Amino acid sequence: MEQEKEYLTFILNGEEFGVDILCVQELRVWSSVTELPNKPNYIKGVINLRGVIIPIIDLRLRFGQKPLEYNEQTVVIILRNQDKTRPMVVGIIVDAVSEVYKLDHKAIRKPPEFGNSIESCFLEGLASIDEKLIILLDSNSLLNHDELYTVNKEAVMANE
Repeated sequence: MEQEKEYLTFILNGEEFGVDILCVQELRVWSSVTELPNKPNYIKGVINLRGVIIPIIDLRLRFGQKPLEYNEQTVVIILRNQDKTRPMVVGIIVDAVSEVYKLDHKAIRKPPEFGNSIESCFLEGLASIDEKLIILLDSNSLLNHDELYTVNKEAVMANE
C-alpha cells in the first residue's frame, strides 16, 4: 500500500488546496480562451494545447465562490486523470500556485460529514502542515465528467 503521496497546492479565495501531483500535466499562466455558447458560468471556454481541446474551469465559480479578476498571478493547472479507458484532461483556474508537499497517508484526515446540504464530492481529506489546514481535493472526482460538469443550481445562481 502506498505510504506517501505528493500534492501540488494552490490558493483559492485565501484557502490552500491540494491535488495529487501525478494528475498535474503542466502549469500555465492565464491566457484567453475560446468561449463556448450555452455553458455553465464556471466553464470559461476551451484552449487548444498541442492539438488537444481542453475545457477550462474556474474553480472559484465551480465551488460557488465569488469570481476574481484574472491577473499575472492567475494560473491554469492542466490536470489529466490516470484512467486509460475514459481519459480526461481539464484546466482549472486558481488564484496562485503554492507548494508541493509529500504527505504520509496517516497525515490525511477524512473531511467531516455535512449531510446533503454541502457538496463534498471533491474532498479527499484535510492535512495539517505548519499550523495551516490544507484541503485535499479528490482527483478522481475532480477529473470525472459526471461530477465536474454537474451543474449546481444554487452555486450558479449565487454567482449571477
